[in-house]
Amino acid sequence: MAGLLRNVAARISRVGAVIPSPRRTGPAPAQVARRRQVSALQRRELTYAPERDGQADPGEIVWTWVPYEDDPRQGKDRPVLVVGRHSRTLFGLMLSSQSDRDGQRHWFALGPGEWDRDNRPSWVRLDRVLTMREDSIRREGAVLDRPRFDRVGQALRAGYGWR
Repeated sequence: MAGLLRNVAARISRVGAVIPSPRRTGPAPAQVARRRQVSALQRRELTYAPERDGQADPGEIVWTWVPYEDDPRQGKDRPVLVVGRHSRTLFGLMLSSQSDRDGQRHWFALGPGEWDRDNRPSWVRLDRVLTMREDSIRREGAVLDRPRFDRVGQALRAGYGWR
C-alpha cells in the first residue's frame, strides 16, 4: 500500500499538481525563535510603534499561547511584549507576575500594568525570544509606555546582542 501511494504521489508531482498540506485548526502557539530568525531580528533596531488597531505592534503587550520550555507540547496563555517583526513573524518576550522573578538573572522588572487585571507587578524575560504569527495573537493587552519600553531595549542591547 505504501509503495502504491509513493507511486501515485510521484506521478502527481511530475504533472505539476499541487497537493495541499494539512491545515492546523486554531492559532499556532508561540515558538522559541530559531537562530536564523534571531539573527534577522538582531540586524534590526528595536522600534516603538504601538497602534491600538487590533494588530500586534512593537511596544504592545499581547496575549498568546506560550509553550513551556521543559515540555513544548504544554504551555499557557500569557502576556508577551512585542519587540520586533520580520515580515509576518512577530518577536516577543514573555511576561511573568511571579514575584520570585525579582532579581533573577534574565528577568527585567516592568512593574504593574493594564495587561494584568489584578494590577500585579510583572517581569519580562530577556533571554527567551518567542516567534509568533500574527494570527496566533489572541488579544491586545496594553501598550507599554515609552520609558519602560526604552529601558527594556537598553537591557536587550547591553546584555543580549540587540541593536
